[in-house]
Amino acid sequence: MADLSKSSNGPTPRSEEGYDPSLLPDFDHDFLSDEDLQAFANALSAPDPSPSSDNLLSPAVTATNSRRASTTPGDGSKSRESLFISAQNDWAPVIPPRKEKRRGDKVKGRVRKQRRNRDETREGHLYTLLKWPFLGVVGAWVLGLATTYLLTRLYIWLYEHFIAWRGKRERLRRKLQAAETYKDWVDAAKELDAFLGNDGWKEEDVFAYYDSKTVKRVLEQMRRCRRRVEQQERGNENEDVNTRGKAVEELKALVEACVKNNFVGVENARLYSQTYYGTKNLAQEFIDEVVKGVSILVDTNQLGPEEKRTLFKRMHTNYGRTALCLSGGASFAYYHFGVVKALLDADLLPDVITGTSGGALIAALVATRTNEELKKLLVPALAGRINACSEGINVWGPRWWKTGARFDSLEWAKKCSWFTRGSMTFREAYERTGRILNVSCVPSDPHSPTILTNYLTSPDCVIWSAVIASAAVPGILNPVVLMMKSQDGNLVPYSFGHKWKDGSLRTDIPLKALNLHFNVNFSIVSQVNPHINLFFFSSRGSVGQPVTHRKGRGWRGGFLGSAAEQYLKLDLNKWLKVLRHLELLPRPLGQDWSEIWLQQFSGTITIWPRSLVSDFWRILTDPTPKQLARMLHVGQQSAFPKLQYLANRMKVERMVEKGRRQTRVGVRRGSIESILSEADIRSLLRKGDETHSATATEDETDVVTTEDDFEDAVEDEKLLDMADPKDI
Repeated sequence: MADLSKSSNGPTPRSEEGYDPSLLPDFDHDFLSDEDLQAFANALSAPDPSPSSDNLLSPAVTATNSRRASTTPGDGSKSRESLFISAQNDWAPVIPPRKEKRRGDKVKGRVRKQRRNRDETREGHLYTLLKWPFLGVVGAWVLGLATTYLLTRLYIWLYEHFIAWRGKRERLRRKLQAAETYKDWVDAAKELDAFLGNDGWKEEDVFAYYDSKTVKRVLEQMRRCRRRVEQQERGNENEDVNTRGKAVEELKALVEACVKNNFVGVENARLYSQTYYGTKNLAQEFIDEVVKGVSILVDTNQLGPEEKRTLFKRMHTNYGRTALCLSGGASFAYYHFGVVKALLDADLLPDVITGTSGGALIAALVATRTNEELKKLLVPALAGRINACSEGINVWGPRWWKTGARFDSLEWAKKCSWFTRGSMTFREAYERTGRILNVSCVPSDPHSPTILTNYLTSPDCVIWSAVIASAAVPGILNPVVLMMKSQDGNLVPYSFGHKWKDGSLRTDIPLKALNLHFNVNFSIVSQVNPHINLFFFSSRGSVGQPVTHRKGRGWRGGFLGSAAEQYLKLDLNKWLKVLRHLELLPRPLGQDWSEIWLQQFSGTITIWPRSLVSDFWRILTDPTPKQLARMLHVGQQSAFPKLQYLANRMKVERMVEKGRRQTRVGVRRGSIESILSEADIRSLLRKGDETHSATATEDETDVVTTEDDFEDAVEDEKLLDMADPKDI
């Protein structure tokens, strides 16, 4: 279970200690140097890359190009003039003749809006004739569906609060919501479960959402094998050697068969959605027994080092890893602080963390600080460092009129660098804390794919530049250049100086990329996007939050209320897809906005902090210490119901990772022995000899290609064979 002893390591959100900024580490320290800020300014003011004979892979050329433009970093509102003088070709004039102004060209310094190219639309008379009428009809229908959906949700809210929640149940619920530590929350949840009669459900083994018979049979057999191995480990010298080896092999086979993602449904979220705390006693006993079995295999001397290494590598591949995903959402993203604090205090914070837009700022803070530093930072006094929106309308108004963006990139770089400890790279953050930071960025051009920056795909990329790029919403912040740290420590443009923008536009939760790079198949998503939060609804309850009536066995708002909610939401989704696929949507600010509704926003565990209506009015303002204290409390409250479910997952995962770390001792990181077993190497050598004999008369290029493919496979396997920084 979650570690209750660590549930109050840091100050509680409402304590006086949490409002003292002098207790925060490096609160008054500015990490970003003037040289790094100047390099970023030069990269922003440089013209777009053009065809050239220069070697693009040369860092010297990149650095030289970025220094050719001059700017004043302190005045971000002024336009930056470039010193480049160029012509389209050798025969064209340096200053071409001035063309007549057309509608849509630059007016009084404003940037010309990008329009959709004719190649991006479908030609045809019917398309041109029916596009806008059809868009109007579908838009009106979507608006009607949305209004009906909101009325349905209002009905369900009234039903739950005036019919389901009454009397002692309501008093116990308020006590649950007032808990500031996880220990107090668990006590209140157990009291509420006892009042609702949920303890009897835990004692019953049968449940439709997992195979209770298989779990019970495997549990008994695993328990017998573990006890036999424990007796043998205590030193029964008279026992037959074959008998001792047989017991370990049986335990090994059972444990390896059970350490799989959602084995026979034992990780089904429905097992944790019927009570406020805990799950079936049989399921809990099974998970505890699996942890004991893995622990025995880690410590036993009856298995050889090579056999152990192969075993734990297979179990790691089958079981996967857990990642914390922090969504975007402007100032709503500060609810993530409470979610992170709840996970940190319970010792359940995963090593893989990803953030997008506003969530990238919180993820960067988490990935660049140690646990002890985070416990001191996640307090209301942290609001003194959140000043991205401190400028008044008299400052950002003229800037928006001239540049089309409310905020200045250089100012954001200076403010964001404190959260990333200056110009720290993804690799440096991983080496400092052991956490794997991932930030989603979208290219400014519509043709390139999105990227997930981390210490594998972009190890030398500077974190604050990726955070700013991931938060560059059109109209809020113009696309920016990613920066990387060269070997001499200077900052130069990354990826040929291409510009990037908000990751929430296309990949708010990059689950596919996380699975590809880090074998992540269990995700904790903290979702605070205001345009999505409104449509989150779990008709049969969610983890740690059962349905409020019929003792958790019914439907929220009754069957008709839940049915209406599901129908309206699915119909809305259908018509939004119609608008996207028929290319009917306009492009305000030159951006395709269709993906902000239709991408994946949830994970294995989805945490939805409950926001207030007033948060919408403060969506682009900085929180006060009092407001941040409330966000910390609400974020913790939204995470508390999920901790027991997550704790059962993390116990097994961390024990498997412990076995992998111990079996890698003495093996050089990145060597062939750390990737393939001895038997696999011998098999590959035999196959190589046979292939070489059969193809000796063929072209030599075929042999070279086979060797290259083998090296590529080794590199791909290396991406999945992650290690702690202590083992590197």
